[in-house]
Amino acid sequence: MPTRTAPSLATLILLTSISVLALNMFLPALDAIASDLNAPYTLVSLSLGGYLALSALLQLVLGPLSDRYGRRPVMLWGMAVFTIASLGSALAVDVWSFLAFRMVQCVVGAGMVLSRAVVRDTAPPEEAARILALIGTVMALAPLLGPILGGALTELFGWRANFHVFALMGAVVFVLTWADLGETNLTPSASFGAQFKSYPELVRSGLFWAYCACLVFSVGGFYAFLGGAPLVGARLYGLGPGALGLGMGMISAGFMVGNIVSSRLMRRRGSLILMIWGRWVATLGPLVAMFAILAGVGHPVFLFGGAIFVGFGNGLTLPGANAGVLSVAPHLAGSAAGLSAAVTVAGGAALTAIAGWGVTGAFGAEALLILMAATSGLGLVAALAIRRIEARG
Repeated sequence: MPTRTAPSLATLILLTSISVLALNMFLPALDAIASDLNAPYTLVSLSLGGYLALSALLQLVLGPLSDRYGRRPVMLWGMAVFTIASLGSALAVDVWSFLAFRMVQCVVGAGMVLSRAVVRDTAPPEEAARILALIGTVMALAPLLGPILGGALTELFGWRANFHVFALMGAVVFVLTWADLGETNLTPSASFGAQFKSYPELVRSGLFWAYCACLVFSVGGFYAFLGGAPLVGARLYGLGPGALGLGMGMISAGFMVGNIVSSRLMRRRGSLILMIWGRWVATLGPLVAMFAILAGVGHPVFLFGGAIFVGFGNGLTLPGANAGVLSVAPHLAGSAAGLSAAVTVAGGAALTAIAGWGVTGAFGAEALLILMAATSGLGLVAALAIRRIEARG
């Protein structure tokens, strides 16, 4: 039987952060990539939408793999393949080779998905929620600083520098994982096929789907912002890459503050109360910002200010939702992590596409804020459903 060796908090933070950076750090370079590879912007943008879609599918496999073979080997293989794919992207000579290697990069999602399962392996539900909140507090710096760093790298060294940095980060995290992460899954499943057969147990659980819905619509507000803010900021407000990168980081700043508040209130208030509070904040904030813009205050601070409330609300909601979805069936924590992540990322891919399509007109800012408020509101409905289901026992 494997020996449980819980990794340090720093290792879990890095495993999660690299997954987030791989998603958004290079976004300021999209125009440069399209120009250098002589490809249309819509094709190059598949490096985000296609990446998310494949990530959703991969999540379905990562969880069962880790439940069968262990968290450690799956994470190590994921970091190794990510490092190689990052080098391939940096050396790509045309858009098709770039997109191919970029799609392979999605294996880095193992870090985010399985770090949650590791926490669940080693801590009870309320403590797991507190640890996840602490991880989220520091991890929020990744999406906050990622676009700023990516924009600076692109301006100083060209777009390929982003992927050279990805490769370096992957190698460092691989070594750290090898040295610090022991196996935490003490009860591996008998076979990989048997692990997939466990999905019906999760699928039949109304509580599991309520937690999934809360995750999907909470994170959906972030993905909607990610898909629409670059276009709105550049075309409607005339923001340059530096200002746009800073503005896009505001949602992550709100998320970081929300995680700090969540980690301090978790033991006194409980995760479910904080989840509901977070959904109210994330719903009302964008609505207030939208009405301000409709009233004629056409300043980008309201767009990014509305996003701060979404980020703060997510910081209150996500630690409890992530811990809760893994606690529905503790013996299937890896599968629950994979399935919930797949549903969340698939929803994110859809909302990214919707945002990119819906914000092209003169009322793009208002449309984006409405989309963010609507998704957050649906997350509130899900959180209230969780309370009803748990009250019934």
